[in-house]
Amino acid sequence: MSREPVTETDKPANPVSHRIKSFVLRQGRLSKGQKRALETYWPQFGCERGSEKGSLSEWFGREAPTFLEIGFGMGHSLVTMAQDRPEHNFIGIEVHRPGVGALLKDIGERGVENVRVFNDDAVEVLASTIPENSLAGVYVFFPDPWHKKRHHKRRLIQPGFLQQLARFIQPGGTLHLATDWEDYAEQMMSVASDSPWFDNTQEAGQYTPRPDTRPLTKFEKRGHSLGHGVWDLVFQRNNTSV
Repeated sequence: MSREPVTETDKPANPVSHRIKSFVLRQGRLSKGQKRALETYWPQFGCERGSEKGSLSEWFGREAPTFLEIGFGMGHSLVTMAQDRPEHNFIGIEVHRPGVGALLKDIGERGVENVRVFNDDAVEVLASTIPENSLAGVYVFFPDPWHKKRHHKRRLIQPGFLQQLARFIQPGGTLHLATDWEDYAEQMMSVASDSPWFDNTQEAGQYTPRPDTRPLTKFEKRGHSLGHGVWDLVFQRNNTSV
């Protein structure tokens, strides 16, 4: 069935409209290649937020461990992970349409088929569309750091968000966070360590050396050359019920 990217007027009523959002929606210009990719590949790989939670196997046409990346940017890490791990399914959620177009362009050029994409707000997609206890892992790589102290309340990684994620990650599944802002890494560590639903895969309070499963981006390579740090946190979902 052909589908069009969701617009603000098409979306169902916001079930969490009172929350402080972690993003500002910027209307970036689509390149010709991104626009062409949206027109060509969205009907095959695009997904829409719905009022009923569907089966992930129906989206992919198979049963396989499924991983979600929230805020994939231009999609470089997501498409690389999907290409390197064809035995897994991947879902990407990104609010910025040029990023979605860039990911779809990359998917088409590389012939990757194990990715499904939402051009939407991850909090609302989780609340309305993703089945609970269905994900083998969730990735949040380099979310907006909202570096000014007065904006820290906008940061995505908060106790309430981890409680929401705990409903969707299967016991034994992973929550992998990464940031290049040290004070945000400290906040992430505090929030994740205090969560009753997640356990650090390292010693208490310790960060994780970058796993091979997280591709090294050009931005990150440039940061390393300038002496900038990157902090990875890998936590495991335990059996505590939400």
